[in-house]
Amino acid sequence: MRIIMLVFLLAGFIAAQAEDVASAYVKVRKTYRYRVYLKDKKNNPYSVKHPEAFLSQKALDRRSRYGIKVDEKDLPVTPLYLEMLRNKGFKVLHTSKWNNTVVVETADTLKANRLPEASFVNKVCRVWIGPDSVYAGKVTDRHELLENRMDTLRDYYGKARHQIDMLNGVRLHDAGFRGEGVTIAVVDGGFYNADCIAALKNCKILGTKNFAHPDKDVYEEQDHGMMVLSCIGTNVPYSYVGTAPEASFYLIVSEEGEAEYMVEEDNWCAAIEYADSVGADIVTSSLGYYAFDDESTSHKYHELDGRTAINSRSASLAASRGLLVLNSAGNAGAGPWKKIGFPADASDILTVGAVKTDSVNTVFSSVGNTADGRIKPDVMALGQASQLLVANGTVGKANGTSFSTPILCGAVACLVQAFPNRKPQEIIEAVRRAGDNSMHPDNIYGYGIPDMWKAYEILKKK
Repeated sequence: MRIIMLVFLLAGFIAAQAEDVASAYVKVRKTYRYRVYLKDKKNNPYSVKHPEAFLSQKALDRRSRYGIKVDEKDLPVTPLYLEMLRNKGFKVLHTSKWNNTVVVETADTLKANRLPEASFVNKVCRVWIGPDSVYAGKVTDRHELLENRMDTLRDYYGKARHQIDMLNGVRLHDAGFRGEGVTIAVVDGGFYNADCIAALKNCKILGTKNFAHPDKDVYEEQDHGMMVLSCIGTNVPYSYVGTAPEASFYLIVSEEGEAEYMVEEDNWCAAIEYADSVGADIVTSSLGYYAFDDESTSHKYHELDGRTAINSRSASLAASRGLLVLNSAGNAGAGPWKKIGFPADASDILTVGAVKTDSVNTVFSSVGNTADGRIKPDVMALGQASQLLVANGTVGKANGTSFSTPILCGAVACLVQAFPNRKPQEIIEAVRRAGDNSMHPDNIYGYGIPDMWKAYEILKKK
């Protein structure tokens, strides 16, 4: 009898819990997002003769430094077309000028199906399916998590020592190159608590932008971007010093987080164009895509050519505008996909894989080559048991090419500081040549772990 009573009580408790969970979600109107490919940029009020209307002076200075001309691809999407889309009842979320595309939202699928009939539209594809309900339960005050405790160690770099030593990055710092004057755009998920973690108080944040959830602060959700940032910009001597502690940053959110749809590639394109427009020197992105919740839109191996995926094209276009782009290889090495993701397949960027503390590649680090035979990943850095800040303001560990990428990015930023007039491709080539596998690059280890002081010497001799 007692057992039966306990069973009934347990059943009642579970039912009550289920009811509480259910009540935390509220029904919403289902919506859809579409990528609209425009036919042209006609009737555009902007002109390549007056780029200051759509590019910052810093962006123009970067192009001038590298002898890069502003062209039609740099022109914003024709505003008239955006207005016409709004007049048709679509909500315009964001655009990609380089791809001449617009992401729109609607609840009316019939209206979307008729959109290709518009005179200014080339084609349309669905990139997102909204949920039927959203979480509306109690949200914990993010400040309650904070401990803001940092251990004091004897070593100047603290717990970050090994991951910078692996790259021989300390020699760059000792030579006076710590990222000062270099602007890094971090394109990622949220930067949870980055604004109130004490160890990041000296981090130079120039601005923020949220392309995934424009109505939300970048500091409100997801801590992935914050952890990425911490690998580079933390500057707490004898506790944790990142690989470019004197660099400046733009924090840009493109990752949706709750679902995986193609729209995240569109978000990424908008993000990197924003990074270009504000004058960033470097973009570090620990994001990549290949499989989506809508399986019909998932990528295929033959698409790993740097040209098929919209975000891969944008990564290469960014490089052609003088941005030095680093992207994580991905963590699919031990899974069925195994290969790098998108935009890691892009040309003219650094794709970064992950090694363990013993400098051996991790089992999860995604592999190449690209479909058109290029070596990927390019180089490697510490991505297993990487030291970084966590959401409570203390130092923790995490695994992934998500962290090998920013660790290397900081060291690359030091090179950019040392050689501000060298084109990104020159710096990328030097980093590859400085790898410990540069004589025999392969599809697992790439050109290897770069000795960044050796890369410095290569660039100095040129």
